[in-house]
Amino acid sequence: MPPPTHRSTVAIAGGGLAGLAAGCALAEAGFRVSVFERRPYLGGRASSYQHPGTGEVVDNCQHVLLGCCTNLLDFYRRAGVEEKIRWYEKLTFLEPGGRASVIAPSGLPAPLHTALSFLGADCLNFRDKAGISWALTVLAPATPVDRGESFLDWLKRHGQTEQAIERFWKTILVSALNEDLDRVSVPYAAQVVRESFLKSAAAGRMGIPTVPLTELYSTAGDYIRARGGEMQLRAAVESFRAEASGVSVTTNGREQRFDYLVLAVPFDVLGRMLPDTASSAPLAAALGQFSTSPITGIHLWFDRQISELDHAVLLDRTIQWMFHKSRLIAARENEARENGAGAGSYVELVVSCSRSLVEKSKAEIVDLAVKEAQEFFPGAREAKLLKSTVIKEVHATYTPGPGIDQYRPKAETAWPRVFLAGDFTATGWPATMEGAVRSGYLAAEALARSGGENADFLVADISSTGLMRLFG
Repeated sequence: MPPPTHRSTVAIAGGGLAGLAAGCALAEAGFRVSVFERRPYLGGRASSYQHPGTGEVVDNCQHVLLGCCTNLLDFYRRAGVEEKIRWYEKLTFLEPGGRASVIAPSGLPAPLHTALSFLGADCLNFRDKAGISWALTVLAPATPVDRGESFLDWLKRHGQTEQAIERFWKTILVSALNEDLDRVSVPYAAQVVRESFLKSAAAGRMGIPTVPLTELYSTAGDYIRARGGEMQLRAAVESFRAEASGVSVTTNGREQRFDYLVLAVPFDVLGRMLPDTASSAPLAAALGQFSTSPITGIHLWFDRQISELDHAVLLDRTIQWMFHKSRLIAARENEARENGAGAGSYVELVVSCSRSLVEKSKAEIVDLAVKEAQEFFPGAREAKLLKSTVIKEVHATYTPGPGIDQYRPKAETAWPRVFLAGDFTATGWPATMEGAVRSGYLAAEALARSGGENADFLVADISSTGLMRLFG
């Protein structure tokens, strides 16, 4: 795409993934981009900072990606950080007491590539596996349409056992969608299963950053700066005024004028920014249909290694995932290697859809987490807890419930020079990092087209392999 002849200016409200993706795409296309972010760092809900209570650099929540996240991977390549992702093909499911079941691909064609390990998993019995296999067979050909049914009701209608729901479907979907299954639409649950579990072995690989999240995403700011753009940190866009010839934004009490504006903020923040005019009413009404779900990250530092696993799925307890940060973060891994057996363990325990923890104190949550960790990891029983912290993202993601798609707004707005980005917009994906990046690329495409430029930033989905090619 040739650059605009007059270097049109674009303000982007929000320095999270959606805003950075839009900014990188537009900067590459020749627009002069200014990103406004209220925090002193980039990344939005996927960020890290030095925690004042512990002195440690912590992520606000553990974020992972899958091989099917084609646009997120494109964004990483654009920012030059793709080598800072460590990939895993195996998932370890731990039961209380420590018994492990490992799901991994084999040489069989998709969607059968994990069938051998699945059939051998001790955490599920024969009836569980038979029911799951039947449901996967139903979901493989195509994603069902939204008929207002929750995925939990769909599972019960398709003969799933309680143990299959708890140990398989919830394990995959509550973590991916950050919502209970009785609040999840059938199409989004099916999409996660098809894209990550059935489509191909490559689609289901799990990637984990080896650096703190802000370090990962600050490079996107460098990318924009290198192309004539700027980052304005500690500068939230408070309001905007759209006119035929441009857009004015107010930040820290100062008004600045641009040719275009991309609003890349969470839906609740966007609702407070909209001008009180008739033009805003339809969008405001749509945003009023959204609700949110929380995520809680529990960070624990022990005086010794509590596990040799880099990560694990934890079954039948409040905590759902363990991420062994002292093995995952490259700098900490090098430090542990130098210190040998004397090195401790830094782990992050994650609870998605953590409504039960929102009102609990830090002490209560840490006590719960340590007790549950000791059930799964014998090494934790003898270890001394050195320090801890709890990070709650109370409004982490929107709820992908039945019927929500009719309210997800497109990138274009009632104002010809104003565009929307964010994981809640009409991306076709749920609230994930992939969905956020897709929204940024879609907003950039719409903005460029409005200025008469050809734009094609969105990357195609990963291709199906094996028998899944029969279904497209």
